[in-house]
Amino acid sequence: MNDVAVRTLRIPDHAAAAAARSGVLDADEASRAEEFQDPAARERYVTAHVGLRVLLGARLEVAPHSVQFVREPCGMPDCELPHGRPAVAGRPDVRFSLSHAGDFALYALAGSPVGADIESAELARDGFARMLRRLHPAEQEAVAALPAELREAALLGCWVRKEAFLKGIGTGLPGGVGRRHVGLPAEFAPRDAPPVPAGWSVVDVPAPDGYRAAIAVRRQDGAPDGDAPRLRAAELRLE
Repeated sequence: MNDVAVRTLRIPDHAAAAAARSGVLDADEASRAEEFQDPAARERYVTAHVGLRVLLGARLEVAPHSVQFVREPCGMPDCELPHGRPAVAGRPDVRFSLSHAGDFALYALAGSPVGADIESAELARDGFARMLRRLHPAEQEAVAALPAELREAALLGCWVRKEAFLKGIGTGLPGGVGRRHVGLPAEFAPRDAPPVPAGWSVVDVPAPDGYRAAIAVRRQDGAPDGDAPRLRAAELRLE
């Protein structure tokens, strides 16, 4: 059974602490932070990435600034360029994923490839029709079959599951939102829904009010399809 550590960080509560520790970021991260013209966006980036280094440093038992990142080969067919999943150099046994939206960052750490996504309800409210058209046909049908008042929540729940899976396989959204079925969250999913992609578990995780979140993790070799990962969820603190 996979163990997945899931951590949530409320960015405004830890922005000052993260700014004070921003020296742990490497040159690439610092350069990326400087590219943000919007101070709020820069603050979210710095806080989320300092949080990632703190979390990984604790897992690896090293100082946060000592964590070295690499990029794995792209997950797209016939592309071996190094712009796939971010990874920890020299530690294939420690896999991670980071997502942030609005005031929150979401992290997932596992022993096999993992993806995480968190989104605000505003995403589905503002882009419902566009997002719905991009889903797998079975997902579109499942959303459309729901009462109107449930469709936005179901769509957003499906979307975070989709992004988590695409991040887990190392393609991101270019891998095709409608190409493979990951399904709606359990409370909205029809009984006869197609299965999730073979070898993967896609799990809805608790999220703050106004948000939806999910993780996708590749099952360990030999694990049966019904073997759900064991989630260990907590709040991440930087103080």
